[in-house]
Amino acid sequence: MSDQPLALLVLDLVGTFAFALNGALTALRAARLDIVGVVTLGMLTALGGGIIRDTMLDDLPPAAFSDWRYLAVAAAGALVAYAFGRGLDRLALPIEVLDAVGLSVFAVAGASKAMAFGLGPASAVILGVVTAVGGGTLRDVVVGRVPPSVMSEGLYAIPALAGATITVGGIMIGATARSPKQRSNASVTTAVACGSFSVTG
Repeated sequence: MSDQPLALLVLDLVGTFAFALNGALTALRAARLDIVGVVTLGMLTALGGGIIRDTMLDDLPPAAFSDWRYLAVAAAGALVAYAFGRGLDRLALPIEVLDAVGLSVFAVAGASKAMAFGLGPASAVILGVVTAVGGGTLRDVVVGRVPPSVMSEGLYAIPALAGATITVGGIMIGATARSPKQRSNASVTTAVACGSFSVTG
């Protein structure tokens, strides 16, 4: 079970839900999969980046498997998309906002964890970006399309890069310490700033 601060946990779960929703909607629109495929792709989108991060850090089992809430929220997001796929088209903006928040929170969480495990600044930034866009990239590879997050629509990856860089820079200069409470505050602030950039960009 995760012992991270409540604010960071809530944002993390909101991001997980939004990514699962996004991934499942992609499965419905781009691949026309059945419920098993939709849920699988939604969960892959939501949890893939974190699993890649934890595997690279040799922090096993990954957090997605050691805390049931992540699996439950990811599955719930995918099921919502499957059940209400057409109706969700009218909620495109709120879903995009949640997706942007998730992107930023995942980037901050990935970079913070990498620094906590002793990685250098550049490696931590890269791992933060991988955490944020890894799941979406895996989703696009599975459905057979060019991953827009890293290939054709760079603005989607830029907020993740910005969030990870700000986090690593803050840790290095001491503005963002490694304590859970301060990481939580940094995550909230960075998510708002970079999430806003992602939506407007």
